[in-house]
Amino acid sequence: MAAVAKKYFLLQKHLNSSKPCLGIHLYVRSAHKEAKPFQSIPGPVRLPLWGNLLHYKLGVFDVRKYHEVLEHLHKQYGPIVRETIGSRTVVHVFDPDDIKEVYMNEGQTPFVAPLMETAQLYRKQKNLSLGLGNVNGEEWYRLRSAVRHLMLKPQEVQVYFSAVREIAIDFVSHIENILVDGKVENLRDEVSKWAQESAGAICFGRRLGCLNGGEMENVAQKIIAANKEIFQLSGNLKFSLPVYKYFHTPKWKRITEAENFIYRTTEKYVEQTIDEVKTIIEKENRVEEKYQFITHLLSKDTLSRDDIIIIAFSLFTDGLSTTVPALLYNLYCLATNPEVQDKAYAEIELVLKETDTITADVLNKLPYIKAIVKETFRFYPIGTEVSRIIQKDLILSGYHVPKGTHVDLTPNVHLQSEKYFNDARTYLPDRWLRGHENTNYHPYLLTPFGHGTRTCAGRRFAEQDLYIVLFYILQKFKLEYQNNNKSLEQVFETLLFPDGPVDVIFKQRSNNA
Repeated sequence: MAAVAKKYFLLQKHLNSSKPCLGIHLYVRSAHKEAKPFQSIPGPVRLPLWGNLLHYKLGVFDVRKYHEVLEHLHKQYGPIVRETIGSRTVVHVFDPDDIKEVYMNEGQTPFVAPLMETAQLYRKQKNLSLGLGNVNGEEWYRLRSAVRHLMLKPQEVQVYFSAVREIAIDFVSHIENILVDGKVENLRDEVSKWAQESAGAICFGRRLGCLNGGEMENVAQKIIAANKEIFQLSGNLKFSLPVYKYFHTPKWKRITEAENFIYRTTEKYVEQTIDEVKTIIEKENRVEEKYQFITHLLSKDTLSRDDIIIIAFSLFTDGLSTTVPALLYNLYCLATNPEVQDKAYAEIELVLKETDTITADVLNKLPYIKAIVKETFRFYPIGTEVSRIIQKDLILSGYHVPKGTHVDLTPNVHLQSEKYFNDARTYLPDRWLRGHENTNYHPYLLTPFGHGTRTCAGRRFAEQDLYIVLFYILQKFKLEYQNNNKSLEQVFETLLFPDGPVDVIFKQRSNNA
């Protein structure tokens, strides 16, 4: 093992050198020759046909606590683990140096396994565009190129700042109006309505009315329920024999009905927006800035109508399963750490002495709010892993992993480890502030939006949403928690959601708070 590591270190040294190394191919062959074979990667006992599936079916491993299963696998088998679900073999990669190795060798068009095979199958059956998360190679590059500048450049995302700010202010008023004894009856659903309203303003250039009562709020609630159904059932089917791919099982029918409702609703919104844009162009020969998202997509010859609908569909709905739990976790962490909350409020007050309206520039003066969001991701990650289909043979933790292998990159098992973080179980946003004594953390440990060219396309929108809404919530309310003796747990439903209600208490601040 030590000999392999030494040779591999020398190999990397020569690879990074500006001078060519005549012996490089010898090092490669030697390193791969001395690596342990793929079949010897440790893992739980696999059975014919079923693989490790019976561990989940018989309750040895709890699907709804899959993140804890991963911690168990790491603890029992080490930094690399092989698992088989039916006919699908997955290599879990836990060591951050191995994770770095995968990222460094993925090239310009990394290959991924879809987050939800059910979503990919649904779109194939309906002859829809598959979207960024369900394609690889040239097809992925075509879609990514069309949205890269629109979604990943901070200055482009800031175009929507005023709309997002207006919606955050309205959301705070909405919370104020529905409080009963300081509590919101179903905080997750109300946060989900905020997420839809904010995403709708970006995707469709108008307010949808998700927070205003009436029919549009009812539609928003139906989308929320359908999205929950999809993620819950898809998480369950991930650990089942894929019978649903060949027969219309009851669970598959429920997923299809839920997908149909969300897709048709989004399609209607997109078509309405396109009609509005065309009317303005025909009458006034101009394009309104609020329609920038759709007009940008329409300007791309490489995108079909179905591509545009799916891209809008993804941005409009993805926040329900990512930004929503992220905000819930942030509110919980603030409510249960009053000293952190007080420091955040002091930062907000300082900013408000200079201006009464926050702008994109003002956000840059809120490093502590941003540190809170980052520390919350450390305590409560949204996903369990990042999947890759490696495109070249690699050596990971001394084992040969061949090209084409599905690897799941899972650094989350270390996020509360003293090996990597001082006071790991203490919620400490200060650790992410510039100048803090312990800021030299492994760069491949906390990557909530992924890494490299397949970084989450909606990252900038999600961050902007979170920073703005937290600003206005903390300005208006002091947060407390009803049951401080019980920690908030997570449950696996394709991604990680709060396991039960998040009973934050919202107390209005006085002027002298």
